[in-house]
Amino acid sequence: MNWPLLSLLVFSPLLTAALLWCLPRRAARWATAAGMLLTLALSSALPLAYDPSGPRFQLLEQAEWIAGLRVQYLLAVDGLSVLFPASTALLFLGALVAAWNRDAGDSRLYFSLLLGLESATLGIFCAHDLILFFVFWELTLIPVYFLLGRWPVTGGGAAVASRYFLIMIAGGVPLLIAFVIAGSGSSGFDLGALLAAPLPAERQWLFFLLCLIGFGLKVPLVPLHTWLPQFALAGPGALTALLVGLKLGAFGLLRIAMPLAPFVAQELHWLLVGLGTVSLLYGAVGMLAQSNLRVSMAYASICHVGLAVLGLASCTAQGVQGAVSLLLSFAVATGGAFLLLEFLRQRTGSTDIHALGGAARTMPLLATGFLICGLAGVGMPGTSSFPGEFLLILSALERHTGAGMAALFGLSIAAGAFLSLYRKAFFGPVTRPEVAQAEDLRPREWAVLVVLIGMVVVIGVYPGPWIDLLRPAAEAWAAGLSR
Repeated sequence: MNWPLLSLLVFSPLLTAALLWCLPRRAARWATAAGMLLTLALSSALPLAYDPSGPRFQLLEQAEWIAGLRVQYLLAVDGLSVLFPASTALLFLGALVAAWNRDAGDSRLYFSLLLGLESATLGIFCAHDLILFFVFWELTLIPVYFLLGRWPVTGGGAAVASRYFLIMIAGGVPLLIAFVIAGSGSSGFDLGALLAAPLPAERQWLFFLLCLIGFGLKVPLVPLHTWLPQFALAGPGALTALLVGLKLGAFGLLRIAMPLAPFVAQELHWLLVGLGTVSLLYGAVGMLAQSNLRVSMAYASICHVGLAVLGLASCTAQGVQGAVSLLLSFAVATGGAFLLLEFLRQRTGSTDIHALGGAARTMPLLATGFLICGLAGVGMPGTSSFPGEFLLILSALERHTGAGMAALFGLSIAAGAFLSLYRKAFFGPVTRPEVAQAEDLRPREWAVLVVLIGMVVVIGVYPGPWIDLLRPAAEAWAAGLSR
């Protein structure tokens, strides 16, 4: 293309954040909305500009950055990443609506941090140089730390923010070492060149294990998951929706760790199978022990991202298609569920099932939306998660039959746990005045609900175009691992 679409996409939120400080405080939310709508329009143009039958990496933008270290400013997308910016932009717009009623006194700072997080997240999906990827990866920590530390919804938010920041900084160390190992050869840090000339087998072992630690913390895989339930309970609903809905760690595994160490990914497929299966079963059982809907949905995300890792362990095109489809569904289904829980918390002051009985009587639209998003999260046929989960189960049963059967068992537990929690929270008699007096979704919240549910249903009923868009890149990914 003759104009830098990816650069405009990545940096337009930052430009909007800078503009906020030149405008009156009362205009901050509207300027943020305009900037996020622009980002959504740019990200929606990517699938239209991408040609599945063309070269694997397209819309390439390249410039020298640190010439002495062979680090480049390099952006590109392929079939595995081209849909993530649009789902990201859509979820950030929903997060803005969830935070719409912020006090004018601190709204500019809050929205600036939100826009900075959006810019860094989009950079992760578009970066084609390992060091540039790492820069964007680390930059996401700064806005998350301040958003959680300054605006928690429960006590101890500062402690949770510090713990999250330190854990992720620690996880960045093995990632940086792995990237230096990968870039020490003649290919530099260019992802395309590294894919064309894989690392020597002896270096792949250290690279893969370091990436597994760094990305596994962010996935999160059991036993590296302990930060997520605390984060889901203490974090602002909009921020939690973004962190749980956008699985950056799983994206890192399929984009970098496995393709750049294909020999070790094949040799250690049993380790990925074990981690994925344990995470799936642990997340499903963990849902049974929760009484707070936010924490329960956090465990549900651990369960289903475990299924995505199990599918990646099959090292097949079908597995990676299913994993990418499921990760994309997380943004609209799980992210949407957390946004609706934030709307619920704003009205009742709680998301604990013991404080919510009968919520469907006064908030039927909210209850219906949460049910649809929750059913999508557990893979109900006709919803956005079902095509991905179906492909993942098929690939798991074909390559690792025992783990596939365990996955089916775990998903059944998760579905039962969700329905039980939903019944206790939204049905029965109304016992609290906060629930009795709560209003249903406002027009802007209803608009978010319509878009999210529309995406959940459309993708679930007619997944063909999305799967076809992924197929060539998924086949190239699987072919690279089999070399």
